Amino acid sequence: MTSSERTEVPAAAGEREMLEGWLDFHRETLAMKCAGLGDGQLRETSVPPSGLSLMGLVRHMAEVERIWFRRVLDGEDAPPLYFSEQDPDGEFHVGPDDTFEAADAAWRAETARARELAASRSLDDLSKEQRHGRRYSLRWIYVHMIEEYARHNGHADLLRERIDGATGA
Repeated sequence: MTSSERTEVPAAAGEREMLEGWLDFHRETLAMKCAGLGDGQLRETSVPPSGLSLMGLVRHMAEVERIWFRRVLDGEDAPPLYFSEQDPDGEFHVGPDDTFEAADAAWRAETARARELAASRSLDDLSKEQRHGRRYSLRWIYVHMIEEYARHNGHADLLRERIDGATGA
Protein backbone atom coordinates (compact mmCIF):
# COMPACT_ATOMS: atom_id res chain seq x y z
CA MET A 1 0.00 0.00 0.00
CA THR A 2 1.52 3.27 -1.07
CA SER A 3 0.22 6.79 -0.82
CA SER A 4 0.93 7.30 -4.54
CA GLU A 5 -2.15 5.16 -5.28
CA ARG A 6 -4.46 7.76 -3.75
CA THR A 7 -5.79 11.13 -4.81
CA GLU A 8 -3.27 13.87 -4.18
CA VAL A 9 -5.21 16.49 -2.24
CA PRO A 10 -4.05 19.94 -3.31
CA ALA A 11 -2.48 22.11 -0.62
CA ALA A 12 -4.22 25.17 -2.04
CA ALA A 13 -7.56 24.84 -3.80
CA GLY A 14 -11.11 26.05 -3.75
CA GLU A 15 -13.38 24.75 -1.02
CA ARG A 16 -15.26 22.24 -3.18
CA GLU A 17 -12.12 20.81 -4.76
CA MET A 18 -10.57 20.50 -1.30
CA LEU A 19 -13.61 18.75 0.23
CA GLU A 20 -14.04 16.37 -2.70
CA GLY A 21 -10.29 15.68 -2.72
CA TRP A 22 -10.23 14.76 0.97
CA LEU A 23 -13.35 12.61 0.63
CA ASP A 24 -11.84 10.71 -2.31
CA PHE A 25 -8.55 10.39 -0.43
CA HIS A 26 -10.34 8.73 2.49
CA ARG A 27 -12.43 6.50 0.23
CA GLU A 28 -9.25 5.35 -1.48
CA THR A 29 -7.56 4.80 1.90
CA LEU A 30 -10.27 2.33 2.92
CA ALA A 31 -9.87 0.51 -0.40
CA MET A 32 -6.11 0.34 0.14
CA LYS A 33 -6.55 -1.12 3.62
CA CYS A 34 -8.52 -3.99 2.05
CA ALA A 35 -6.26 -4.50 -0.99
CA GLY A 36 -4.50 -7.82 -1.41
CA LEU A 37 -6.47 -9.69 1.28
CA GLY A 38 -8.68 -12.72 0.82
CA ASP A 39 -12.29 -13.05 1.96
CA GLY A 40 -11.23 -14.87 5.11
CA GLN A 41 -8.84 -12.10 6.10
CA LEU A 42 -11.38 -9.40 5.28
CA ARG A 43 -13.87 -10.96 7.67
CA GLU A 44 -11.36 -11.34 10.53
CA THR A 45 -12.48 -9.38 13.57
CA SER A 46 -10.38 -7.18 15.79
CA VAL A 47 -10.52 -8.39 19.38
CA PRO A 48 -13.36 -9.92 21.39
CA PRO A 49 -16.02 -8.89 22.00
CA SER A 50 -15.84 -6.63 18.92
CA GLY A 51 -17.14 -8.04 15.66
CA LEU A 52 -15.50 -5.28 13.62
CA SER A 53 -13.93 -6.44 10.35
CA LEU A 54 -12.66 -4.78 7.19
CA MET A 55 -15.57 -6.29 5.23
CA GLY A 56 -17.96 -4.91 7.84
CA LEU A 57 -16.39 -1.46 7.53
CA VAL A 58 -16.82 -1.50 3.74
CA ARG A 59 -20.44 -2.55 4.12
CA HIS A 60 -20.95 0.16 6.75
CA MET A 61 -19.52 2.85 4.49
CA ALA A 62 -21.77 1.68 1.64
CA GLU A 63 -24.70 2.25 3.99
CA VAL A 64 -23.38 5.65 5.12
CA GLU A 65 -22.87 6.82 1.51
CA ARG A 66 -26.36 5.58 0.65
CA ILE A 67 -28.02 7.27 3.61
CA TRP A 68 -26.37 10.67 3.29
CA PHE A 69 -26.33 11.11 -0.48
CA ARG A 70 -29.27 9.10 -1.78
CA ARG A 71 -31.76 9.26 1.07
CA VAL A 72 -30.95 12.57 2.78
CA LEU A 73 -29.45 14.76 0.05
CA ASP A 74 -31.60 13.56 -2.84
CA GLY A 75 -34.68 12.15 -1.11
CA GLU A 76 -34.43 8.82 -2.95
CA ASP A 77 -36.27 5.78 -1.68
CA ALA A 78 -33.13 3.78 -0.95
CA PRO A 79 -33.79 1.08 1.64
CA PRO A 80 -30.90 -0.23 3.73
CA LEU A 81 -28.59 -2.76 2.13
CA TYR A 82 -27.51 -4.63 5.25
CA PHE A 83 -29.24 -3.43 8.40
CA SER A 84 -32.82 -3.62 9.60
CA GLU A 85 -34.91 -2.68 12.62
CA GLN A 86 -34.25 -6.17 13.95
CA ASP A 87 -30.49 -5.87 13.29
CA PRO A 88 -29.54 -2.16 13.37
CA ASP A 89 -25.83 -3.04 13.03
CA GLY A 90 -26.40 -5.62 10.30
CA GLU A 91 -23.68 -4.25 8.05
CA PHE A 92 -21.11 -5.33 10.63
CA HIS A 93 -22.60 -8.83 10.96
CA VAL A 94 -20.91 -10.57 8.05
CA GLY A 95 -22.43 -13.98 7.34
CA PRO A 96 -20.81 -17.06 5.83
CA ASP A 97 -22.34 -16.42 2.41
CA ASP A 98 -21.30 -12.75 2.26
CA THR A 99 -18.35 -11.95 0.01
CA PHE A 100 -16.02 -9.03 -0.17
CA GLU A 101 -16.61 -8.88 -3.92
CA ALA A 102 -20.30 -8.14 -3.29
CA ALA A 103 -19.56 -5.67 -0.45
CA ASP A 104 -16.97 -3.84 -2.54
CA ALA A 105 -19.30 -3.66 -5.56
CA ALA A 106 -22.11 -2.22 -3.40
CA TRP A 107 -19.75 0.32 -1.82
CA ARG A 108 -18.33 1.43 -5.17
CA ALA A 109 -21.85 1.75 -6.62
CA GLU A 110 -22.85 3.94 -3.69
CA THR A 111 -19.77 6.17 -4.00
CA ALA A 112 -20.41 6.56 -7.75
CA ARG A 113 -24.04 7.50 -7.08
CA ALA A 114 -22.94 9.94 -4.37
CA ARG A 115 -20.62 11.71 -6.82
CA GLU A 116 -23.42 11.84 -9.37
CA LEU A 117 -25.91 13.35 -6.93
CA ALA A 118 -23.46 15.93 -5.59
CA ALA A 119 -22.14 17.06 -8.98
CA SER A 120 -25.09 19.31 -9.88
CA ARG A 121 -25.47 20.87 -6.43
CA SER A 122 -23.73 23.77 -4.77
CA LEU A 123 -22.13 23.39 -1.35
CA ASP A 124 -24.93 25.54 0.08
CA ASP A 125 -27.77 23.44 -1.35
CA LEU A 126 -29.84 21.84 1.39
CA SER A 127 -30.86 18.21 1.50
CA LYS A 128 -34.32 17.28 0.28
CA GLU A 129 -34.93 15.16 3.35
CA GLN A 130 -34.39 15.74 7.04
CA ARG A 131 -32.32 13.56 9.32
CA HIS A 132 -32.44 14.06 13.07
CA GLY A 133 -35.00 16.82 12.47
CA ARG A 134 -32.73 18.96 10.25
CA ARG A 135 -31.87 19.52 6.62
CA TYR A 136 -28.15 19.59 5.77
CA SER A 137 -26.07 21.47 3.25
CA LEU A 138 -23.91 19.51 0.83
CA ARG A 139 -20.93 21.17 2.56
CA TRP A 140 -21.99 19.67 5.91
CA ILE A 141 -22.48 16.24 4.31
CA TYR A 142 -19.00 16.37 2.76
CA VAL A 143 -17.40 17.31 6.08
CA HIS A 144 -19.37 14.62 7.89
CA MET A 145 -18.35 11.99 5.33
CA ILE A 146 -14.68 12.97 5.64
CA GLU A 147 -14.96 12.64 9.43
CA GLU A 148 -16.76 9.30 9.14
CA TYR A 149 -14.13 7.85 6.81
CA ALA A 150 -11.23 9.24 8.85
CA ARG A 151 -12.57 7.62 12.02
CA HIS A 152 -13.19 4.27 10.37
CA ASN A 153 -9.88 4.36 8.51
CA GLY A 154 -8.26 4.42 11.94
CA HIS A 155 -10.15 1.21 12.71
CA ALA A 156 -9.07 -0.19 9.35
CA ASP A 157 -5.43 0.61 10.18
CA LEU A 158 -5.62 -1.47 13.34
CA LEU A 159 -7.49 -4.32 11.65
CA ARG A 160 -5.00 -4.49 8.79
CA GLU A 161 -2.03 -4.44 11.15
CA ARG A 162 -3.58 -7.30 13.13
CA ILE A 163 -4.22 -9.33 9.97
CA ASP A 164 -0.84 -9.13 8.25
CA GLY A 165 1.27 -6.52 10.00
CA ALA A 166 0.86 -3.90 7.26
CA THR A 167 0.89 -0.34 8.60
CA GLY A 168 0.91 3.15 7.21
CA ALA A 169 -0.82 4.81 4.30
